[in-house]
Amino acid sequence: MQFPIHEGTPITWPGPHPSEADVVVIGAGVIGVCTALYLARLGQRVVLLEKGRIAGEQSSRNWGWIRQQGRDPDELPIMVEAARLWRDLASETNVDIGLKTGGVTYLAATEKSMAGYANWLPHAQANGVDSCLLSKAQLSELIPGMARKYVGALYTASDMRAEPWVAVPALAGIAARAGVSIVENCAVRALDIAAGRVAGVISEQGCIKAPEVVLAGGAWSSLFLRRHGVALPQLSVRATVAATETLPMVYPGGAADDDIAFRPRADGGYSLAAGGFHELFVGPDAFRRLPKFLTQLRADPFGTRFLPSAPRGFPDAWGTSRSWTADEISPFEKMRVLNPKPNKGKVKALTRDFAALFPDIGPVRIKTVWAGMIDTMPDVVPVVDRVATLPGLTVGTGMSGHGFGIGPGIGKVLAALVTGAEVGHDLPRFRLARFSDGSPVRLGPAL
Repeated sequence: MQFPIHEGTPITWPGPHPSEADVVVIGAGVIGVCTALYLARLGQRVVLLEKGRIAGEQSSRNWGWIRQQGRDPDELPIMVEAARLWRDLASETNVDIGLKTGGVTYLAATEKSMAGYANWLPHAQANGVDSCLLSKAQLSELIPGMARKYVGALYTASDMRAEPWVAVPALAGIAARAGVSIVENCAVRALDIAAGRVAGVISEQGCIKAPEVVLAGGAWSSLFLRRHGVALPQLSVRATVAATETLPMVYPGGAADDDIAFRPRADGGYSLAAGGFHELFVGPDAFRRLPKFLTQLRADPFGTRFLPSAPRGFPDAWGTSRSWTADEISPFEKMRVLNPKPNKGKVKALTRDFAALFPDIGPVRIKTVWAGMIDTMPDVVPVVDRVATLPGLTVGTGMSGHGFGIGPGIGKVLAALVTGAEVGHDLPRFRLARFSDGSPVRLGPAL
């Protein structure tokens, strides 16, 4: 399969959708797909609707890391479960999703970084995660041949990787076999509201009656909720990824420092990305939500590059409609797949930095490049919650770049929230109301 998935990728599930369901899930990224799967396993009749393609946006554009390392303490128990679920799910399909246990390593250029890693270690230990600190000598043994000298590293041997453009469609296949009705190229224009609660959805193909709806719309979630009077302080940032041609294996896992992140792919090349760097297109929501994001900006003032305006049709573009009727074409139909152009200058820098880090690896040639829009929250922690003002609506969004790895765990949590089953995790950290009830913004670890 060509990566990442895009608007030209063939449609696998064209529909049409049924007229009734127990639950409708909006958005078929990794969160939506996993939510639909676990809802079906709880005996629900589920319809999964995607405006573009399965995993067409960030779910096929991410780094492919499945990491426990560096997680927010409240995310970590869900992520530990997600790692187990990934192994189970990989065994349920005849598709090789590229699941490998190669470890994840955070490279420390300074003692300050090592101290930050040491401060996080108790959370790993409390959850039975095998993270540890590596000395300079231990790091050199783990990843030989690096020209840059680091003082040490944080390392989690049990962390994994997979090929997201293969893995998420494979999970969708499991969901379909479990009875989920999947329809691609079918946008949900609005919720159907009756007597103050959710009664279903209105899609471009028609209505579906359902007492429960899950919104897993990624970068589009805030725009969708705004139409229904629900405030979600979510923004999206652009991240660029480059894929190299085949190169010698230098390390079987994922690694990152302040400048570059890399991991091997199943085709023998490496995926390269910028560590700790992203770009924000400034639009109406960026101005409106600036106060919520001040804590994050102060903590990392140079981690975000600001661009003057979003391309036409993006969720926070100046010309994107904020209001529309259910019988007219919505912004979700006008842009089936959010497919931002990559930053060419960043690609050149990544190529140069990777070649400089491993001078003996040979010529680094780029096979392809892409970019994705990462939906992020002010505290870099997702919203996973029932919406109190709209009974019947559950939201799972704002994964802040953490969604691929934790996807099965969050999907299982959302399915439990919808059905009233035992969640198995404490969720106060992920409540929607934390952005409106006066709670201070508490940042997740910047690891």
